Amino acid sequence: MKFCGLTRPQDIDAAVEAGARYVGFVFFPKSPRNVTIEAARELALGVPPGVAKVALTVDADDAALDALTAAVPLDLLQLHGHESPARVAEVRARYGLPVMKAIGVAGAEDLAQIDLYSDVADQLLIDAKPPKGADLPGGNGLAFDWRLLAGRKYWTRPWMLAGGLTPDNVAEAVRLTGARQVDVSSGVESAPGVKDANRMAAFAAALEGR
Repeated sequence: MKFCGLTRPQDIDAAVEAGARYVGFVFFPKSPRNVTIEAARELALGVPPGVAKVALTVDADDAALDALTAAVPLDLLQLHGHESPARVAEVRARYGLPVMKAIGVAGAEDLAQIDLYSDVADQLLIDAKPPKGADLPGGNGLAFDWRLLAGRKYWTRPWMLAGGLTPDNVAEAVRLTGARQVDVSSGVESAPGVKDANRMAAFAAALEGR
């Protein structure tokens, strides 16, 4: 379970209390969950051992990634833009960190991208494709037809399900997709960018009770 878009120390505490295996920090200025490198460093230093610290970036260049990785103790880089398979491989080699590539899905025609990126990424994030013209590549609270993933639980890389997950629907999403890992951001917020500890706990409880 990954809680993404954390911006406050109390969000870290709530995520850990709920049993998160990953916590995510967003480095994308257009997002209401965007954090500075300095703020992310302080948050990351408060994450206990055993919980992976993930940086979400969107088409970041080497200069941005150099600054980020030099300052923030990270365990995983999440590439959430239009990075090509070659760019994913390049980032993985340059920084020596595992890389998770986000892939937007709206229809069956998008699934071929999953196999393409499986050759270069350590993990995949299967998310809802943002609508045309959207400012955010993720965190839009949108879901896709989870039945598209039915029976596909054995890709060559570990993967997470994301996109429109909430405490109310996550159990059904896992049932339909066979996902072993899930990622939530807006679905556990009381306002854009503001995590709600009660919703985080409810999300975890829904997963455990599925």
